[in-house]
Amino acid sequence: MLKRYRVRDYDFKLILMLIAVTVIGIMVIGSANESYQSKQILGFVMGLFLMIVISLFDYSAFLRFHWVIYVLNLLLLLLVEFFGESTNNAQRWVSIAGIRFQPSETAKIMLILFYAQFIMKHKESISSFKTILSMIVLLVPPLLLIYRQPDLSTSIMIGLLFCALLFIGGLSYKIIFGVLVVVIPAAIIFLAIVLQPDQELIKDYQQTRILAWLNPEEYSTTQGYQQDNSKIAIGSGELFGKGLNNNEISSVKNGNFISEPQTDFIFAIVGEELGFFGGCIVIGLLLFITLECLLTAKMAKDLAGTLIASGMATLIGFQSFINISVATGLLPNTGIPLPFVSYGLTSLLSLYIGVGFVLNVRLQRIRKYT
Repeated sequence: MLKRYRVRDYDFKLILMLIAVTVIGIMVIGSANESYQSKQILGFVMGLFLMIVISLFDYSAFLRFHWVIYVLNLLLLLLVEFFGESTNNAQRWVSIAGIRFQPSETAKIMLILFYAQFIMKHKESISSFKTILSMIVLLVPPLLLIYRQPDLSTSIMIGLLFCALLFIGGLSYKIIFGVLVVVIPAAIIFLAIVLQPDQELIKDYQQTRILAWLNPEEYSTTQGYQQDNSKIAIGSGELFGKGLNNNEISSVKNGNFISEPQTDFIFAIVGEELGFFGGCIVIGLLLFITLECLLTAKMAKDLAGTLIASGMATLIGFQSFINISVATGLLPNTGIPLPFVSYGLTSLLSLYIGVGFVLNVRLQRIRKYT
């Protein structure tokens, strides 16, 4: 399980980019709310340690226990369902042995690992009705448990991950086209229904977020307040920003015009305090981390390795796009964190663990062919 690798084969580019974007996140979190900075530093140190340890173990050995990973994921989500702790009308956290964490974040990594092995074992029949139905049936329980928390944004993210893994796993283009023909009109109909006053498909606050996105002026003092202020903050940073920990009275952050700026709207703080230049650095780092994962996927020794690396690329890439789009008003408010930058120990540790597997995928490929 534990193998010997050459130091020169290690993907230090990826590690340096991860450290850089996480350090920027720590600095911005400290400026947004200093009380959270020390916890994020602790999460960074722990995440780095776990990433390095996991990167040295053969990922194939972990994947032999893919059913254990799946069942453990379900158990953690069931703990939230029955014993979870509520915050801001959402029951997403659970405490075990005094450690409080969010299983919906770990679920993303665990489902990537599970489906990587499942799809590889069924790659010859990936386009068969039986295999597709089996994968969908297995997806429903964790997806439903996360949706019930309620956590629509994470549910959507897991749905995107599932689709990406199916596509990369070799699903027939005929099936993909057929699904798109059905899904696109269904999505339009769904959106039309949820905008009706008496709809029951989504929560009222979720509907209001969509309405605030479609009609920002009408909701500028209520649900659209945060997004409007986020855009103002990003624009006010101009080219090089107002500087970290600034005390300008005109600062959106200092005026407390954005609630919980260290999490969902952390990019607004990046834009205001580091400016366009700093925002481009954060976006560039996240983009290159995503591309590095895709490059690793291309080099993987087997389909499972390809799925792990591409799954992490999908997670980091799409989640970054969604978070930044929310902060800039391109998408309705979703409550999804910016990878490696937003405050959140479970999210940070889960991402570092996922990248640890990506690093091992790369080491396995290099070890086999050089």
